[in-house]
Amino acid sequence: MRVVAGHLRGRHIESPKSDATRPTTDKVREAVFNSLGSLDVVDGARVLDLFAGTGAMGIEAISRGAAHCTFVETDRTALQVLRTNIASLGIDAESSVLQADAMRSASDQYDLVIADPPYGFTEWAALLENLHTPLVVLESGSFIETPEGWEELRQKRYGRTFVAFLQRQGSPDGTVVE
Repeated sequence: MRVVAGHLRGRHIESPKSDATRPTTDKVREAVFNSLGSLDVVDGARVLDLFAGTGAMGIEAISRGAAHCTFVETDRTALQVLRTNIASLGIDAESSVLQADAMRSASDQYDLVIADPPYGFTEWAALLENLHTPLVVLESGSFIETPEGWEELRQKRYGRTFVAFLQRQGSPDGTVVE
């Protein structure tokens, strides 16, 4: 797996050898970040990468100009790989790693939240209840129902992966994701 674009383009991202972590494919990362780029929300952003795994999504954000990414992960093996990826890419200054439960992570100091829980995850409303950011990107193995208080800007299927862009209702940015 490689970084798709930005100043780290082409650099290798390690993955755990187990099936416990399912890294986002290059195709999905490229599509997500092209959409985010068209919204002009990545450059200079503070990003929260929940269920970070290898860190591929947050690393892609940093590569494309995010000011900082906080990676949240609980799996010890994934954490080791994530820390190795951050160190080998030389992005320590732009990164923080938290071994914590993504369901309890607060988001009020972030501009963008990316959440890629294990497939089969169904607690979207509970997760989003804790998120106080204007825009979230959710990745799932099935269609994501938009919880109350959020507006779906876009939801698209890439093979067996669904990606939803949700905006908190009442958010000042009414931009529609293409």
